[in-house]
Amino acid sequence: MSTELSRRDWLSATTALGAGLAGAPRAAAAPTEERPREPFRYCLNTSTISGQKLKLPQQVDVVARAGYQAIEPWLRDIDQYVKGGGSLKDLGKRLRDRGLVVPSAIGFAEWVVDDEARRKRGLEQVKREMGWLSEIGGQRIAAPPAGATNQADLSLSRAAERYRALLELSDKMGVVPQVELWGFSKCLSQLGEVALVALESRHPRACILPDVYHLYKGDSGFAGLRLLSGHAVHVIHANDYPADPPRATINDSYRVYPGEGVAPWKEILGGLRDGGFRGFLSLELFNRNYWMQDALEVARTGLEKMKAVVKAALG
Repeated sequence: MSTELSRRDWLSATTALGAGLAGAPRAAAAPTEERPREPFRYCLNTSTISGQKLKLPQQVDVVARAGYQAIEPWLRDIDQYVKGGGSLKDLGKRLRDRGLVVPSAIGFAEWVVDDEARRKRGLEQVKREMGWLSEIGGQRIAAPPAGATNQADLSLSRAAERYRALLELSDKMGVVPQVELWGFSKCLSQLGEVALVALESRHPRACILPDVYHLYKGDSGFAGLRLLSGHAVHVIHANDYPADPPRATINDSYRVYPGEGVAPWKEILGGLRDGGFRGFLSLELFNRNYWMQDALEVARTGLEKMKAVVKAALG
């Protein structure tokens, strides 16, 4: 018998090998051509319907009925819910029963300020909030430069050390802080600054929370999104902005549905996809006109608008 494999033998062997690998856990994913066309998932940040003054359980119901996969609550609403006698166990069950996950939540602890006493209180606040999120299945918490927005001389290396302290707290609590970019701030207002803080924290779970409006407001542009690994970004706040008022005077209240402003969605979504982002687009708006409308209608419209810009941008 010849010791050389014929072409037919070789093809048979490699087919069998491929079948064997397909049975391994790592290869269990569907073939590329069978994956969903949409690479992202969809979340509602509850600021979008905060003007309707719904209680937290009602917010959960609206998000689920609108068809989202996730909710991004504000910690102040969870605080009010707990103070009002609400059960976090019941809230967690409500989320699970409605098929919602909590990939992120919004808080404003003063973790990055220079004042040691304020920073200590900030860490205590984060610990308490991480505890709440852990009980309802929350995965991450926003870490913006709260309390330091007027400080132009904040040391980024010290900010990285302070962010690492948050991450070390998360090692115990199981809820990961995300360095959040605030475009109106005098510190951590640009993508490069928050990226430096995350990098120099030297922690494997360091990650960034970008925002389309804030990238524009802080004049970062959007080209840098393609440089961010999918491991570094799990959620991005999705919104749009008009051409007028100009960057210098525009504020949060002018945010509009994705696709109704001038944001370059092909660049934004293409850059995120090419960088490996497969996380959540979280609709975060503060538009007072939307707050005057039915909350469910606003949530549904927002989801439709997000899906439309993804389809138009990525095909």
